[in-house]
Amino acid sequence: MSHGLLLPEGSREAPVDIAARAEALGYDGLWLGELWGADAFVQLAAVADRVEEAALGTAIVNVYSRSPATLAAAAATLDSVADGPVRLGLGASTPKAIEDLHGSEYDRPVRRIHEAAELVRAFTAGEGRVEYDGELFSVADFPALDADVPVYVAALGPAARRMTGRVADGWIPHNVPFPTLDAAFETVADAAREAGRDPGDVSVAPYVPSAVSDDPEEARAAVRGHVAYYVGSGEGYRRAVAEAFPDGADRVAEAWRSGDRAAARDAVTGEMVDALGVAGTPGEARERLREIAALDAVDEPIVVVPMQAGDLRERTVEELAPENL
Repeated sequence: MSHGLLLPEGSREAPVDIAARAEALGYDGLWLGELWGADAFVQLAAVADRVEEAALGTAIVNVYSRSPATLAAAAATLDSVADGPVRLGLGASTPKAIEDLHGSEYDRPVRRIHEAAELVRAFTAGEGRVEYDGELFSVADFPALDADVPVYVAALGPAARRMTGRVADGWIPHNVPFPTLDAAFETVADAAREAGRDPGDVSVAPYVPSAVSDDPEEARAAVRGHVAYYVGSGEGYRRAVAEAFPDGADRVAEAWRSGDRAAARDAVTGEMVDALGVAGTPGEARERLREIAALDAVDEPIVVVPMQAGDLRERTVEELAPENL
């Protein structure tokens, strides 16, 4: 099994330094997110110069701020300079980011990811000229690039999971409670079968929000803050958590949206922390990560250290490294 790491933001170390250290610790998948302030592809190109075999991936870049052709070109360029594999993780992000930052309409997110994924795969197929007539994009007579770049999709709801099964090479779930993850993957698997695909060809790489401390309550507080932020600021995340915790998700979201961040964090129960992440002492956290990695659906757990973890970042990366599991 592969073990991934989402390169932490806000660390004292640059992503290239974290990546080199993480590969030495045994992480064989290095992922990087993107919201605002830094370009994921540029940073990963720098990382590619510092690592030897680790797979590199975006987790995630949105499908509104770049056209499918631009996404394909960026991924193909990264693939040309990386020694290891490259994975392109795509998602819709949130209305806040797309509308208020990028100035675009947050319209038909599932369909947009669907067509972007299909076009990226066509644009990186290595032969022929791309012709595509979709509902949102039409492309005519441009040559395909030669790059082996699997497309992963960050999908939450059933419609997005069905789309993932139809068109994607991988699924990146986030805030889908781990006790329900195998069942949630069945939606992906059913759609893959209906499309004539083998569900086993869809790799599952879930975000695993993680924090480690000798004080387990300090670690759990970091994961509570992470859950509160996402449930409160993204409706898709609230719905995903509500599949297992309908009342809890509503309480968190209501408190967050009222502006009471402390109450939102307090509303994240211990049961929610255990179902949505990894938190505790080194031994407790490693055991929980092993349990998640052992789920039938999981191919590559991605350790995600919350921004709220602060000084716990470096230790969490080290304690949850594959060599320690």
